[in-house]
Amino acid sequence: MTEIVEDIVIVGAGIAGLTTALGLHRLGIGSLVLESSDTLRTYGYAFVVWSNAWKALDSIGIVSVSTVSGLPTAQLSLEGDHELRSINRKVLIETLSDELPKGTIRFSSKVVHIQDSGSFKLIHLADGNILKAKVLIGCDGVNSVVAKFLGFGKPSYAGRAAIRGSVNFKGGHGLEPDFLQFFGNGVRYGVITCDDNGVYWFFTYTPSSQDTGIEKDPATMKQFVLSKLGNISDKIRSVFETTDLDNMIWAQLKLRHPLDLLRFNISKDDVCLAGDALHAMTPDLGQGGCSALEDGVTLARVLAGALTGKTSDEDEEHERIVMGLKKYAGERRWRSVGLVSVAYVVGFVQQSDSVLIRFLRDKVFARFLGGVLLRMSKFDCGSLE
Repeated sequence: MTEIVEDIVIVGAGIAGLTTALGLHRLGIGSLVLESSDTLRTYGYAFVVWSNAWKALDSIGIVSVSTVSGLPTAQLSLEGDHELRSINRKVLIETLSDELPKGTIRFSSKVVHIQDSGSFKLIHLADGNILKAKVLIGCDGVNSVVAKFLGFGKPSYAGRAAIRGSVNFKGGHGLEPDFLQFFGNGVRYGVITCDDNGVYWFFTYTPSSQDTGIEKDPATMKQFVLSKLGNISDKIRSVFETTDLDNMIWAQLKLRHPLDLLRFNISKDDVCLAGDALHAMTPDLGQGGCSALEDGVTLARVLAGALTGKTSDEDEEHERIVMGLKKYAGERRWRSVGLVSVAYVVGFVQQSDSVLIRFLRDKVFARFLGGVLLRMSKFDCGSLE
């Protein structure tokens, strides 16, 4: 059994973990990212980048990199200074990873236990090794081991499920670069172009006894989606009809209860949470990945502030780290509460089959709900400096 000392350990090589590591790297601070799988987790199809996320990517220098690397995007200009882009999630994850120094990500490193050790945290791995870290950051998703260490329970089931898919039209899809949403009759779905050929779609619904088990059979799942689309254009329907069975995924929707974000510590001592480990939310605002980018930039900034100016006094350095993470928690707590709460309410209203809610949604809330998405994206997490 080997004990290895590391300054900053980040658990999870998803969007939040890689953004934090890259932000620290840009500021001259190294870190180690632990990933339980043996490769990058590039599953998923499109990543919808609202204005707030684009600012975060700009902060860590990914805008220029993405242009050089050919990062495929579809841009939709909205009213005022709002902007929406769709990026291939796989390419985004790989771009973030490629910008990190070799050796930053350690694969096949599953965390099984965490314990205190003075001003350090001991991180026990499944392979028997132990890491001794000055800072521990949990970016390990909805089933976060780090969140459990901080006292959080598992995220709550939102009562809905989501089916996501993508399709590549070899001759071009012929769609405008629009973000199209459809809702009502107990379902909500949307279509967004990724580039000239690629289209990403999502479909959320409330499971019932009649559709139990559809996630086990892709063909049945696809027919279920097609049966719920309602009256839409042939061009939009063809997106769903053309999707290969291998290009669909199903998942329960979960969220971190907003009260938990107020009751429990986002940061405690030299440990904190980011990404889905912190603010798992329903996808109704399209802000899950965007807010993970915000977390990463904010974390990198406060930690760099805490670690700037080396000192031989370990207690002084530890205190600066603790205060830096408290500052991070203060900046992210209410933002997280707002995103989780609003996403849940928007999803409930848009997807509800209640006669009253449906009337209010169609006659009163339609314009308001669209504005909510724009307002939640009008947020600036700041620069790295």
